[in-house]
Amino acid sequence: MPRLRLLLADDHTLVRHGLRKILEERPDWEVVEEVGDGREAVRAATELAPDVAVIDAAMPLLNGIDATQQIVKRAPNTRVLMLSMHSDEAYLTRALQAGAMGYILKDSAGKDLLKGIEAVAAGKPFFSPTIERLMMDDYVRRAAGTTTVADRYETLSNREREIFQLIAEANTSREIADMLEISPATVETHRARILQKLDIHNTAELVLYAVRRGVVS
Repeated sequence: MPRLRLLLADDHTLVRHGLRKILEERPDWEVVEEVGDGREAVRAATELAPDVAVIDAAMPLLNGIDATQQIVKRAPNTRVLMLSMHSDEAYLTRALQAGAMGYILKDSAGKDLLKGIEAVAAGKPFFSPTIERLMMDDYVRRAAGTTTVADRYETLSNREREIFQLIAEANTSREIADMLEISPATVETHRARILQKLDIHNTAELVLYAVRRGVVS
C-alpha cells in the first residue's frame, strides 16, 4: 500500500514540530515537507502534490484560506485540512469556499488530527465536534426561516438527488457514470446543475450541505 504523503504548514515552529510528532505515529504516513508561511505552502503543494495538506488558517505572507484556494487550483489532487483557532461560522464558510475538505480547531488537534487526515484523504469531510455543533445550529436557524436549505434541495430532480448523494460519498464522475450507466460528461452536466440549484461552489461545500441535510454522515 502506498504511503500517505502529507504537507504541514504552520508559522509556529513548536506547533509544527508537535503536529509532526503526532503524524509520525503512523508509519504508513510521510511528511514530505513542512513550511512556515502561505506562499511556501502553495509552492510545496504545487511541486510535491501531497495527498493531504494540513494548513494553518493564519500564516504570514499569504493566509491559509487564500493559500488553500491556490493549492486546490494548482494541485487538484491534494486535499486540504484546515487548522484554525477560530470556531465562528465566517471562518468556516471562507475555508470551505476556498476548497478545504475539513476544518479542525487547534485546541482539539491532538484528538482530531489523525482522524481528520484519514477522512479527507478518503474524500470525506471532517470537522471538530465544536464545528459540527456550529453547523447543526446554523442548519436549525436556516430551517426556521422563510427561505431554507430544504427549499433549495427540493428543486433537485430524482436523478440529481441520486448523483448529489454519490458525489457526497466521494465517488468520482467515472465511478458514478459506471454505476448509473451514463457518460461521465452527463454526470458533469448534472453536477453543474446541482451546484447552481443549491447555490454552492465546490465539492467540499456540497459535502457539507449533504451532512447538514442528513444525506451522508
